[in-house]
Amino acid sequence: MLTSSDLLQIKKKNLTVAQIEEQLSFFKKGFPLMEIKSSASVEKGIRRLTTEQIDSYTRIWDDYQAEAKIIEKFVPASGAASRMFKDLYSFLSASYDMPITDFEKKFFNGISQFAFFDALNDCCMKNEGKPVAGLIAGGKYKEVVSNLLEKKGLNYGQLPKGLIMFYKYPDHVRTAVEEHLAEGAMYAVNVDNKVIIRFTVSPQHLQAFQQLVDEKKPFYERLFDVKYDVSFSLQQPHTETIAVEMDNELFRDANGQLVFRPGGHGALIQNLNDLNADVVFVKNIDNVMPDSSKETTVQYKKVIAGVLVSLQKQLFNYIRLIESGDYTHGQIKEMIYFLQNDLCIKNLETKYLEDVELVLYIKRKLMRPLRVCGMVKNENKAGGGPFLSVNADGTVSPQILEEAQIDMDNPEAKKIFEQSAYFNPVDLVCALKDVNGKKYNLLDYVDKNTGLISTKSKDGRNLKALELPGLWNGSMSDWNTVFVEAPIETFHPVKTVNDLLF
Repeated sequence: MLTSSDLLQIKKKNLTVAQIEEQLSFFKKGFPLMEIKSSASVEKGIRRLTTEQIDSYTRIWDDYQAEAKIIEKFVPASGAASRMFKDLYSFLSASYDMPITDFEKKFFNGISQFAFFDALNDCCMKNEGKPVAGLIAGGKYKEVVSNLLEKKGLNYGQLPKGLIMFYKYPDHVRTAVEEHLAEGAMYAVNVDNKVIIRFTVSPQHLQAFQQLVDEKKPFYERLFDVKYDVSFSLQQPHTETIAVEMDNELFRDANGQLVFRPGGHGALIQNLNDLNADVVFVKNIDNVMPDSSKETTVQYKKVIAGVLVSLQKQLFNYIRLIESGDYTHGQIKEMIYFLQNDLCIKNLETKYLEDVELVLYIKRKLMRPLRVCGMVKNENKAGGGPFLSVNADGTVSPQILEEAQIDMDNPEAKKIFEQSAYFNPVDLVCALKDVNGKKYNLLDYVDKNTGLISTKSKDGRNLKALELPGLWNGSMSDWNTVFVEAPIETFHPVKTVNDLLF
């Protein structure tokens, strides 16, 4: 039962009692698992482009950039990067003082190659009276790690990935944020020579992000001869979700207050919905490489953007044709083929529909946000992948799904998942406006039944947490989705600090 204090707490978060009751119902009944027909492949659902097509789509994107359209880059930025350093935290608390594991040995053997080495060296001199090399020579390995992770030094254990020095250049080093500034200048420049980038950040890190961008922006504007329009958005309080005990009763802290938790990256559909762009590139903060390795990444960003605007042009032509009322039976068949072959939307029931019903069905499917997603070969990466999934209306279409959304107790579904040959690197280009240039309300295309329930802890007690439908999973469930094969070279996520050594 909700108390008057609970109601006030809910109101302060701009939530309603109805929303809380809906969340509680999900805890009690759970989320339905997705029915999958097959994994997506080059034979079924993923486009593999020829050299000629790659060149053609690159030109199409270059031409689009010359139009008076709004192009934006959207970067979900993580919270603290503590998981990136979990092996080093383990070393700090270990009973031994010398590097023993392969990870620890690799870290110390390559320590001078890290972009943050000089800054770390300065911290060690200040706090320990010796440089990194001197500490290592004296067996003081843990002092080096302490200066990297803790507040007395670089404090990297508490900083978000975006603020960590990733790569070294002859005359400067770059954080992950700066690598995104560089990337934006390479494939997302607007006709007015402006690069628009929106980072989503945690409130406690907002000021540090702003300071970094204010300091570094002039350098990159000169380097790439562009102007940057960089802004930041926060996860909104009303996207938080209520926590419950393991028996689904409301979880309360020591003061009797309700406990709310971040709704996961699915909450960012609200932030994406706030953008006024025609085309938006979506890419995670940690999936960046130095300029020397960016060529393939930049090429394929342009390619999948070219696929997007090419498909959108055809899609808009069909919508205009439908709205004119001046179409033939042959053109209706052509539109159905477009849905089936280009957008990979299948529905056996369409053959039983009369022309008028069929046209309404086609228009419904065409008038949705559009995304093109790069997919890379699966090299035993944990995470989601591309599948052909059954939707609530009976259609089968491309979807990005996580393992938790699939019935792994079903032998056939488990086999499909385990034999999936592709992985989702979060490499999306999105078209957010309709044929009349009006923004879609992206919240209308979220499948609320695709959230996740996980077990967390607070103050030593276990709780159940509710994650909203993932940004590229259920939050985009009712979009038109196209998969394009991309080279593995376009995917280099920095999950651990040693991933910066390559």
